[in-house]
Amino acid sequence: MTLDAFCDHTTSVADEEIHQHYTELLRSAGAVLYGRITYQLMEFWPPLVKNPSGDKAMDEFAVVMDKIPKVVFSNTLEKLEWETARLAKKTLEAEVLELRQQQGKDILVGSRSLIIALLKQGLIDELQLCVQPIIAGKGLSFFENIKDRMDLTLIKTKTFHNTGSVLFYYKPAN
Repeated sequence: MTLDAFCDHTTSVADEEIHQHYTELLRSAGAVLYGRITYQLMEFWPPLVKNPSGDKAMDEFAVVMDKIPKVVFSNTLEKLEWETARLAKKTLEAEVLELRQQQGKDILVGSRSLIIALLKQGLIDELQLCVQPIIAGKGLSFFENIKDRMDLTLIKTKTFHNTGSVLFYYKPAN
């Protein structure tokens, strides 16, 4: 997200260092959850598996993204083309609780609306916010649907030196 808390893939910069970080994060996870819009944006990656771009970090990310199981929450999609993706059959809460029972690996959440819903339900163990040194001035506010106070505890930070972005790791305080 930007310094002014807007999230939009067109305003951010994903360089080699950031791609490497998220490639490693995906490698260590068991599944990633998406809403329809973000899932459709992520469909950018499968063609790079078949036809690599030549950018090593992007190509590695594409391969890992292609392999990780994806659960997609949508009221409009009827089928998914990505072999490693499935439509959620249950509520967000029920799917997350079932995934927690099945696997010992982290469950990543890649859509703003799902992150907010899970924060409200107390089902987020760790929140990672990558803040880029950009003031967008407009866009989709990351926190627009949070109306109640949520206290977080900072665990650590990671700085991406090429872009000046900072990744903040938080645990919900409650």
